[in-house]
Amino acid sequence: MPILVMKFGGTSVANIDRIQRAAKRVAVEVAKGYDVIVVVSAMSGETNKLVGYVSETSPLYDAREYDAVVASGENVTAGLMALRLQEMDIPARSWQGWQVPVRTTSAHSQARIEEIPTGNILRKFAEGMRVAVVAGFQGVSPEGRITTLGRGGSDTTAVAFAAAFGAERCDIYTDVDGVYTTDPRICDKARKLDRIAFEEMLELASLGAKVLQTRSVELAMRFGVRLRVLSSFEDNGETAGTLVCAEEDIVESNVVAGVAYSRDEAKMTLISVADRPGVASAIFGPLAEAGVNVDMIVQNISEDGRTDMTFSCPTDQVLRAEKAMQAAKESGAINFQELVADKGVAKVSVVGIGMRSHAGVAAQMFKALAAEGINIKVITTSEIKISVLIDRKYMELAVQALHDTFGLERAA
Repeated sequence: MPILVMKFGGTSVANIDRIQRAAKRVAVEVAKGYDVIVVVSAMSGETNKLVGYVSETSPLYDAREYDAVVASGENVTAGLMALRLQEMDIPARSWQGWQVPVRTTSAHSQARIEEIPTGNILRKFAEGMRVAVVAGFQGVSPEGRITTLGRGGSDTTAVAFAAAFGAERCDIYTDVDGVYTTDPRICDKARKLDRIAFEEMLELASLGAKVLQTRSVELAMRFGVRLRVLSSFEDNGETAGTLVCAEEDIVESNVVAGVAYSRDEAKMTLISVADRPGVASAIFGPLAEAGVNVDMIVQNISEDGRTDMTFSCPTDQVLRAEKAMQAAKESGAINFQELVADKGVAKVSVVGIGMRSHAGVAAQMFKALAAEGINIKVITTSEIKISVLIDRKYMELAVQALHDTFGLERAA
């Protein structure tokens, strides 16, 4: 029988009633003739509660025990879902990560999936099981310890299973009914997309759109897994939601597919750094070692052989970055006059595969922002995206202006 993967996020399984609702959706797919792999998250709020327990018990916790605790939320949901399906006379059983087994690296709390052997689950399907309910977000290390995949890891679990089992599709059920051209809470003209290319979804996810976890989109693109984003709270037909697919599966699309934003950005500038070979490595090496996620980088060179180096990072990593730069200065690796941190900025980006073949997108973007009196602090581009740093107070205005400028309320 063909295999379908269905993933239910925390809000979709937040209580027994919602688990029952999700089980009915699974039953519909079983009735169509699918063997179904259901990947579940912990009930909404459960993971945060478990993380709190760990921090309260041991502030400097052992990462292996942290994983053992926080992975338990998914185990509960998987067991409850399997029980509900059994009550509906659907042969189902739950699977924890180590039972499949989902083999991962040993990087506790940030493990990466290395292999998902299909034998155990396929054997049970052959024996009459119709639904395998898999606890998402978790796996097992080479040492035999429970591992977790990081926030949003259940999305990654679902896509990895779809790839491993050659599933017809991977349906991601969440609290929104698809992928929108921008956040509907900010722009009331935001339009749900019927289809979006993997590359566009990957950029939007990495730039702040929270519909799908970035690693899950990377996996889907690498293995050609067709993703469908659906609402758990609406009746869904065959064409519901948003299909994330290969570029060639999209007949025609707008030049710009969407506008993304990230509110919690900081702009950091090292003033008067010596302009010499290796200075960039001397700066960004220590930042990487300190776990600072550097994004946008701009270098200004002055006439006296000194340079100002500007980069952006999440606001919650500013202190870490400051400590790393101060340590590098004290060690003599770099020398700078001052480190200035601006925590009042936001990143706004436009994304679209159509930008590859259309000129003038950047000019349109900058003209639209200028018309609203919004000053651009930093600019970065790629083949299918343009990102700018602006004052945070103008973020919503910028998103609305760009959405209007590129006519995203209209389909191609």
